[in-house]
Amino acid sequence: MEIKQLITFKQAAENLNFTQTAKLLNFAQSSVTAQIKSLEDEIGKPLFERLGKRLVLTEAGQQFKIYAEKMINLSNEAISAVNGEEELTGTLTIGAQESQCTYRLPLILKEFKAAFPKVKLVFKPAHSDEMARKHLMEGLLDVAFIMDKKKPEGSLKVEQLMKEELKLVAAPHQFISAFSLDDLKHETLLLTEAGCSYRSMFEESLHSLGIYPLDKIEFSSVEAIKQCVIAGLGVALLPEMVVKKEIGEGRLQELPWGPFSSSLYTQIAWHKDKLVTQPLDEFINLTRKVFASDCLK
Repeated sequence: MEIKQLITFKQAAENLNFTQTAKLLNFAQSSVTAQIKSLEDEIGKPLFERLGKRLVLTEAGQQFKIYAEKMINLSNEAISAVNGEEELTGTLTIGAQESQCTYRLPLILKEFKAAFPKVKLVFKPAHSDEMARKHLMEGLLDVAFIMDKKKPEGSLKVEQLMKEELKLVAAPHQFISAFSLDDLKHETLLLTEAGCSYRSMFEESLHSLGIYPLDKIEFSSVEAIKQCVIAGLGVALLPEMVVKKEIGEGRLQELPWGPFSSSLYTQIAWHKDKLVTQPLDEFINLTRKVFASDCLK
């Protein structure tokens, strides 16, 4: 198999459209089809299949995509090494939730781009930790930031970076008298999407106390949740980094969270079989360094 075929396959696996792949790579569509067919003949299994009008990767295609990316990256590194290129090049695809992108990553990205300006960074939103893990397993991400409990990760390599505190918040003066969690039975809960670790922890904690609020609103944005809480729409459990400023300014009221403590950590994760290229290695090491400092605390 040739690197040209692998690049064509990778592009087709990402956009799942041979016509679009041909345009992006400046090939005739027949050339894309022929290259994919040649790869399938060499591998001995179909890499794509059509479901109605949709083109999808087969299981073999999903597995092969991981190895195709490794071979392409290794080829690029070899060419750079032989040509004696001094500046690091390449592409990193990073997954992160909105709160991480807003409050944790800007400093890391600024330092990384200053040190390695020719490395291209591509961000893909991960609306839940569950989604980030799925995308890592499918080879859609090189690395991801997740917020979750410590737990066995199977095919993923996960490192804890920082313990995160959670805050139960409401609009100022929403609760004038003493507050108890039992009051939440009659409140609107503003929740992140299903699959979010701290949403699951919140609901499990309430259920353990026999509290089942009937009024819930689900959001894909923690910033939207925060603004709705400030407006008095309901109560939410959010990471401290998201609401710390507003609590300090008196725009949000922190409510007692009882005996439940936050055992969630911001973590960096990548597939254990992922080829750790030099750009990825540098990014992971810089992330460790920044989180170990006081800059993000």
